[in-house]
Amino acid sequence: MLTVSNLTKRYDSLLANDNVSFEVQPGEIAVLMGPNGAGKSTTIKCVAGLLRFHGTILVCGVPNKKAQARRVFGYVPELPALFPLLSVWEHMEFISRAYQLQDWRERAEALLDRMELTDKKEKLGHELSKGMQQKLSLCCALLPQPKVIMLDEPLVGLDPHAIKELKTMLTELRDQGCAVLVSTHMLDSVAEFWDKALIMKSGKIMAIRTRAEIEQSGENLEQLFFSITENGDGGTAE
Repeated sequence: MLTVSNLTKRYDSLLANDNVSFEVQPGEIAVLMGPNGAGKSTTIKCVAGLLRFHGTILVCGVPNKKAQARRVFGYVPELPALFPLLSVWEHMEFISRAYQLQDWRERAEALLDRMELTDKKEKLGHELSKGMQQKLSLCCALLPQPKVIMLDEPLVGLDPHAIKELKTMLTELRDQGCAVLVSTHMLDSVAEFWDKALIMKSGKIMAIRTRAEIEQSGENLEQLFFSITENGDGGTAE
């Protein structure tokens, strides 16, 4: 489970996150949505432990910056951050050593195969295209089999096969009890698999809706999103 409580982050006079609170349950795919400048990226970086913040962020009940939390947390940044002089396979080996994984090779082979990187195992990080770097970043995040995983605009730059495969992987993770958080501004890209929508504007969570709530109420998620982000209102977090 991922629990964010009263997350506040200020850059000098700019309040980027204003008491942001939400949960992502095990076996749930939550989508963090909002226009540019809504505070999504700051939220993502705080959850990933890359920024100092006020508030509480727990990964499976443990503060997110603790080693115990990091061992069960996976993160796919919007821009891949690979080692330029490590090969594709060496990246997988590095992750296996960092997480002290046992019997990881078969899983690594399977991940690379699904992302069509098997024939690129000897390629160095700097030799890969942006799309291939993104696919390798996904493989690195998934290798330790995290209990909580966060992906920032994960579909950007991927080819159609990788997009289809990633969507399948995300539903598999949900079925395995993983808590999944996806940050995106492309509603269509996540329409078929989201369980909970978190809509941000001006550093705040303006609305939280589950798919069941949307279906029962007759609300339209896209209309709700635009009513909030374009009209400056339209809902409050619940």
